[in-house]
This record gives sequence, structure tokens and C-alpha cells, in this order.
Amino acid sequence: MKPLAKITLFGALAALGYGCSTDKPLAKITLFGALAALGYGCSTDAPTALTAELMSDDAPAYGPWGTPMNLGPVVNSPYNDQHPAISKDGLSLYISSDRPGGLGGTDIWVSQRASVDDPWGPPEDLGPNINSAGNDFAPTFTPDGHRLYFHSAGRGGCGLADLFVARRHDKRDDFGWEPAENLGCVVNSAYADAGPTYFEDEATGITTLYFTRQNNPPTSDQGFDIYATTRIGDEGEFGPAVLVPELSSPYRDTRTTIRRDGLEMIISSGRPGGSGSEDLWVSTRASTLDPWGTPVNLGPVVNSTAFDGAPALSFDATTLYFFSERPGGFGKRDLYVTTRDRLRGPDVAEDAQTAP
Repeated sequence: MKPLAKITLFGALAALGYGCSTDKPLAKITLFGALAALGYGCSTDAPTALTAELMSDDAPAYGPWGTPMNLGPVVNSPYNDQHPAISKDGLSLYISSDRPGGLGGTDIWVSQRASVDDPWGPPEDLGPNINSAGNDFAPTFTPDGHRLYFHSAGRGGCGLADLFVARRHDKRDDFGWEPAENLGCVVNSAYADAGPTYFEDEATGITTLYFTRQNNPPTSDQGFDIYATTRIGDEGEFGPAVLVPELSSPYRDTRTTIRRDGLEMIISSGRPGGSGSEDLWVSTRASTLDPWGTPVNLGPVVNSTAFDGAPALSFDATTLYFFSERPGGFGKRDLYVTTRDRLRGPDVAEDAQTAP
């Protein structure tokens, strides 16, 4: 690990007021795990805090979300089309669908386009390395495009549904995924673990996997809460999952999507104060060391009086895909897209297209 990373981590502890103990469980696991990986214990000669490394003077700013548009009958079907994921280059849209032609239950499919200005093509099933005879749902990419996380109830494992990961060598080959692997029973529980969201914090080298767990009771929609598990570096193991209380409520809190800087998260929640049975809400934070703020409803321009869920942000954070049961679609659940303008901050669209 580079010296700057070591300094940054100690700065993170100082910024949170930590010595060798803390009352913040997730931060404790994250930061002290990082220090342990660097070979540090509770020393009094820690480097000077450089918390500025974790903050940006040119923080991005965005305009309001526009009116959602249905993705149309090529992508959507008379069946349930939901839980999307968009690739970094914006050319592959992964969806969860129970349309005919899959391996059973709900499968993960991909719709492709030649450029961001071209229409989406017909979805194709990803095949048996990803899908099973049961329900396979909620894909999410790593930033490098080489790993795909999702949940499955048809591959066995630790509980009612487990989190899985698949790998590929060519990040542009949507049919080159190797067989999916269970994340194991340290992360997964005896309940339903679902809807993963992957976030790499470049400042600390810490990766967080957010997901929803249904455990109170396991047969109740109101049992879904947001959890997080962390690891150090690309090859480390994810640790035990910890409840994220600021994102969770006594109601149904499920799929999440996070902006690439880790400062904005959109969640699907059935908490009071929304427009329908389930709405999209947004939570922000000042830095990746801060707790998430209280989620705010995205409002009636985006949300409807019906069920709206499973958000997926584009790499440049100006496009949001989700599903909705609102009237006027082609099936019970259809995929929609809404966009917003970038008002301030770097334009990463070109980088997303050309990065190796």
C-alpha cells in the first residue's frame, strides 16, 4: 500500500475522533481492518491526519431528475422486467426478467447497443454460468467491469437467497462470465440476502458491498433492511455484514445504487412519506467517512402512485434506470429511465467509454 494511503487512513480515524475504541461498528470494522492490513496496531505515533485527501473542493452537483421514460417494447415485455444494471460504458443494460426463454423463474438478461445514441437491442439470456432454475436477480458491476455481483435463490448456499459473484476476462464480453461463486456464509445469512451494490473507496482502498437482508421475520416484506460488508483491497475477503441504520427503517428497504464518489445513494423504500407503495429515495453524505443522511424522497416527477424500485445509476451519475408498476407499461413491471444535468464537477462520460 502506498504511504499516502496509510496517512489517509490515520487521518480518517482522527477525523472521526477515534483512538483505539469506537461506538460506530461499521466504521470500526472498515478503518481498523484497513490499519490491520497495513500492519498497524493502536500506536500513538500515527502520521498527521490528511483528511483533505478524502474531500473534494470541486464536489459534483446535478440538476433535478426529469420525467421518466419507458424503455419501450424491445427491452420490456408482457412479463416482469426489473432490477437493472448499466455497464460503465453505457452499452450493456442487464435486467432481471421472468419472460419465456430463460432457465427458470427470473433470469438475468442483457440488452446491448452500439453507442449511447443507439436504441437498445432485444435482451438475451446470460446463460447457465449466471442463471439457474430458480430466481436470479439484481446484477451490479464492479467499476472495472470484470466482476458481476447478484443474488440467487436457485443455487443453494447459506439461506433463502444468497449473494454471488461471477468473473470475466474481457469486460466487454457479456457472455464470457465464468461460473458464479457464492460469497460464503460469513457474508450470507440463513435469511434472504439480496440486491448487492458495489463501492470502491479510492481514498482508503476499502470496498463496501451494500445489500438488503430480510430477517425480521424472514417471510415479511417489512423485514428488509440495508446491510454492508467491507474488505481491504481487491483480493481480500468480505467480513460479517453490519446493519446500516441510517438507511434502514421499520419498513421495506431494499435495492440501492451509489454514485461512484460514494457521496450519494438512491434506495428503494416503502417508508411513509412517499408517493406510492414503494418509492425511490436519496441519501447523501459529506465524505465517505461520514454516516449517510436521512433519505429524502425523489418526489412525484420520478416516483408514481404505484411501486417504483431497484434504481441503477450510470457511471457519470446523470442517468438513472429503475422499474415501475405505473400504468402505461407493457407488463406488470417495466423498465424506465430518467436523466439529469451535471452542473459542476468532472465530465467522466468520455473516460467511461475509453478506459481499459
